[in-house]
This record gives sequence, structure tokens and C-alpha cells, in this order.
Amino acid sequence: MSERALRGTRLVVTSYETDRGIDLAPRQAVEYACDNGHRFEMPFSVEAEIPPEWECKVCGAQALLVDGDGPEEKKGKPARTHWDMLMERRTREELEEVLAERLAVLRSGAMNIAVHPRDSRKSA
Repeated sequence: MSERALRGTRLVVTSYETDRGIDLAPRQAVEYACDNGHRFEMPFSVEAEIPPEWECKVCGAQALLVDGDGPEEKKGKPARTHWDMLMERRTREELEEVLAERLAVLRSGAMNIAVHPRDSRKSA
């Protein structure tokens, strides 16, 4: 019987639930504005923490809270360079010692350095 009762109804599209008799949580409307001049309101719970920025409903740009503080600037760490990482592993004296050793090997000719074919054509 239940099969016949539901035949022809759109279960996916239509909801048979109503809002009657339901107490919704207290809400507040918060206004945002984007750089392109779009203004819109978003409903939030009275208890919710209001975000300082929201995606614009119209253009997708970053919209800021109207009459509110801007977003906090995040303190970013400076980019670590190769030199910074090298200095974490070795002292300056150790690096000078390694450099002296490598220069001695190069000057002695013990290291076989292949010449690139393009470099040999330029000198000829």
C-alpha cells in the first residue's frame, strides 16, 4: 500500500515537513559589503561568533563586515633561505673549512670535471 501512496510524488524535490510549531534559534542579520559595491545580509545565530569577512553572494569577492573591525593581520614568518637552513646545520668556521678542502681538491686536479660540448665549441 505504501508503494501506491507514494507513486507519482516527487520525493526529492518536495518536503512534507513544515515549520509550524518549531521554535527557531534567535538570529541576527549581519551586513557585509565587498569592494565592488555589493551589499548583502547574512543570518547568524545570536550566539555565533561573527566572521569579519565573507564571500560576496554576487561576485565572489571578499566582503568585509559593515561597521566592524577588519580581519586581523596574520603574523607571517619570514621565508627561510638556503643560507638560513645551512647556518642551522653548520657554523661559519665549519663552512670555511669545507670550502678550503673543496678548493684544494679542485686546484690539485684530482677531481675530473667534464667540459660541456657547447663550451668546447665556443673556445675552438
